[in-house]
Amino acid sequence: MDIFLTVCIYLLSILGIIGCIVPMLPGTVLSYAGLICAYFCSSSTISGWSMLIWLVVSLVAIAADYYLPALMTRRFGGSKAGSIGATVGVFAGFFLMSPFLGVILGPFFGAVIGELLHDKSDPAKALVVGFGSFASFIVGTELKLIVSLVMMFYAITHVSLW
Repeated sequence: MDIFLTVCIYLLSILGIIGCIVPMLPGTVLSYAGLICAYFCSSSTISGWSMLIWLVVSLVAIAADYYLPALMTRRFGGSKAGSIGATVGVFAGFFLMSPFLGVILGPFFGAVIGELLHDKSDPAKALVVGFGSFASFIVGTELKLIVSLVMMFYAITHVSLW
């Protein structure tokens, strides 16, 4: 059984890392599933408290990935309309475009449209705000990638294969 779980650790962790970049795969969730497999190995030294902490870290990374577009839109000088547009763009882009392009471009277009609805006289500002939303995609991807890589390292180092 440990051999099967060990294969699952590696497979789920690698898929989780890929999923941090490819929006169609739930990267952090897959990485956490790999950690669950490590927890159930007979030679695991992972505690229940560690699993709970990693669950919270995973949920924070997932939540940040959805809320960063609105936050970064505001950081780049956007209005509340731009923030709402970026948030709506995440979900609308996912369903209206391909999931890969939608998650990347949806917040950008949503923030730009929201800003233009708020103030049509400054399209340059709307583009800057859209760029802030795109920057959030980069930051969110990096955050998820770091969390997934550290979870993989943690899972592998806390299971003795011999």
